[in-house]
Amino acid sequence: MQTLIICIDRDDDLGEKAGLSSPIIGRSANLDAALKLGCADPEDSDTNTIFGGINLYDELIEEKNDVEIVSITGDKKVGVTADKKIAEQLDRIIEQLKPQSAILISDGAEDESVLPIIQSRLKVDSVRRIIVKQHENLESTYYIIKQAFNDPKISHTFFMPLGLAFMIYAITLYFGRPEVAFIFITGAIGIYMLFRGTGLDDAVADFRDSMKKSLNGGKITFVMYLAAIILSLIGTVEGAIEVWYYYDLGVWSGIMILLMVFVNSSVWWYIAAGVMISTGKIMDSRFSKEKIGKNWAHPFFIIAAGILFWTGSTYILVISEALANYPLIRNGQEFLLSMVIGAIVIATIGARLSTRSG
Repeated sequence: MQTLIICIDRDDDLGEKAGLSSPIIGRSANLDAALKLGCADPEDSDTNTIFGGINLYDELIEEKNDVEIVSITGDKKVGVTADKKIAEQLDRIIEQLKPQSAILISDGAEDESVLPIIQSRLKVDSVRRIIVKQHENLESTYYIIKQAFNDPKISHTFFMPLGLAFMIYAITLYFGRPEVAFIFITGAIGIYMLFRGTGLDDAVADFRDSMKKSLNGGKITFVMYLAAIILSLIGTVEGAIEVWYYYDLGVWSGIMILLMVFVNSSVWWYIAAGVMISTGKIMDSRFSKEKIGKNWAHPFFIIAAGILFWTGSTYILVISEALANYPLIRNGQEFLLSMVIGAIVIATIGARLSTRSG
């Protein structure tokens, strides 16, 4: 085959809204996909992208060109996850159809960001952007802004900081302390930006999706997730209480010492939560008669990490005189060395089990 027309849906609207799996190959299959997506969401621009690809396909076929059309989707989280899925599907399509070149059809810059992925595998002859024509008046502008704010990806980014700012300001006004509003607002927005910037929002979303899937699938991991949340909350509260106790004494100053107090008091609760989740996944794999493989290593690695964090925080607290002595071995160097060796042994056992199971 000479030319491949590629319609890109990077945020997987075809899967999320129309329930379709990609890649979608062929004119008939793409026409059905566009109709299903159009019925599910008449305002989705990816519908026009596919119709644009079909229109180009018909033109090239009429000119006796050897072409095929395919729609490829990514992931609703976009980013690296979506690009990996697109690359994997593209590799399979190239192996199956063996095209010589490609034409990219997109509805905007976001979809066109995958162009380097395509160019690394195929010669790209053309890029066609499908733009829906609208009257350029105030009503259309208002409608576009309104629809943009209805998009969860935009509304979460825009409205969350504003909502936090207004809520904090209202609370400070209620308590008659508007002068501290600026401090709390900047602090809250700073935490929110760190939360989004470090990708913690994706981690929370993945955790929520995993819980939903485990509940709908009747898996034991749902109960384990709930237990892990409770254990994490207990650990956080216990760590905070211990930090407040040391802070209230007024003797042990310094952020590092207080941080080590929190870690030392709460780490085993977090480790227990992690082991619960890993155990639940192993049990589900066993019940489903699937290979456990590398999942065997996870609880061992979590326990080994817990030993290292607990050992390090204990050592720092003892040498800073925040703790009286070492809990297991009285000599600091022996305590540190023996705990590190123990963590390595546990991690090695986990790695060995996962290798044998794999």
